[in-house]
Amino acid sequence: MFKTIIAAAATQSGIDLNTGQLAQFSLYLELLVHANEKLNLTAIDAPAEIAVKHFVDSLTVYDAKYFPAGALVCDVGTGAGFPGLPLKIFRPDLEVLLLDATAKKLAFLDRLIEALQLPGVGTCHIRAEDAGRSPRWRERCDVVVARAVAPFKVLCEYCLPLVKIGGVFAAMRARRAREESAEAKGAARLLGARAEEIKEARLPGRADARAIIYLRKVKPTPPSYPRKAGRPAKDPLP
Repeated sequence: MFKTIIAAAATQSGIDLNTGQLAQFSLYLELLVHANEKLNLTAIDAPAEIAVKHFVDSLTVYDAKYFPAGALVCDVGTGAGFPGLPLKIFRPDLEVLLLDATAKKLAFLDRLIEALQLPGVGTCHIRAEDAGRSPRWRERCDVVVARAVAPFKVLCEYCLPLVKIGGVFAAMRARRAREESAEAKGAARLLGARAEEIKEARLPGRADARAIIYLRKVKPTPPSYPRKAGRPAKDPLP
C-alpha cells in the first residue's frame, strides 16, 4: 500500500522510482515510525503524509545539473535523514554525509543506514559551525543541502564553508525564498558564493509555496567564517 502511495506522489512531482527504491522507502517508513515513538524524530506520523512531506519533499532539492556523478553531498541538520537519505536512495552513486548535533538522531540513522544497505553514507555528530572550521570537511563537499533548519542568512554561514569551489549550496525554503535570497546577497558574497537559481517546488495535494535556493561557491570562504558555535544565529551577517 505505501509503495503505491509514494510511487504516485513521486510521479506527480516528476520523479520516477524503481522497485528497489520503493522497497527502501517502505522500510525507511517502517523504521522511522517505530523509532519515532521513543525518539520524537518527526511530528508527522501518517504514512501518506510522510511520503509527501518527507520523502518526496526531500527529492525536490534534486537537480541533475547540480549533482555530478559520485558527488559528496553533505546534509546539514539532517534530523531523521532528510533530505540526505532520500537523495542517496534516489541516486545511489552519491557519497552522503549526514551532520547533526543530536547524538540520538544519528544513532537511529546509523541503524537505518545498515538496514537499508546503503554504502557510501556516513554520520557525524558535530555542530555545523565546528564542521565548517574542521580541515576534514571545510570546502570538501560538492553539494551541501539543508531543509528549513534556520533563517537563510544563518544557513549560509553554516553551510557555505563546507562547499568546495565550484560546488553548490542548495537550501530548501518556503514562502519567502526570493526575499530571503535578496536579503542574504551580501552575506553570500562575503562567504564566497553567488546566487545561481531559485527553483519553485510543488508537492502533491499541497498549495503552499516552496522553493530551492541554489548558491554557487565561486571563491574561498574567509578563514574567520563560520564564527564560533552559536554566534551565527545570535548575530546574523549583514
